[in-house]
Amino acid sequence: MYLPLKIEIFEEGDVYVAVCPQLNVSSFGETVEDARVSLREAIGAFIEECQAMGTLDEVLEEAGFSRKNQDWVPRSPVVEDRIALFL
Repeated sequence: MYLPLKIEIFEEGDVYVAVCPQLNVSSFGETVEDARVSLREAIGAFIEECQAMGTLDEVLEEAGFSRKNQDWVPRSPVVEDRIALFL
């Protein structure tokens, strides 16, 4: 199964926090690479647990993925942009 995921890594204090917004899974590490590895492990555990519970397809569909053969394809935005609000 191929599952492409977006990750973001932020520096917060003296650690790096890695987030997979599509699955709402996060982890951290002392370096960017540590955070990336830790997030990969956390996502793997999340996927395994979903498979064990029989909910993986439902979770991925709710996260916006669709199945194409044996792979999962993320939804693609029509527009991707940033805005700023002045409050």
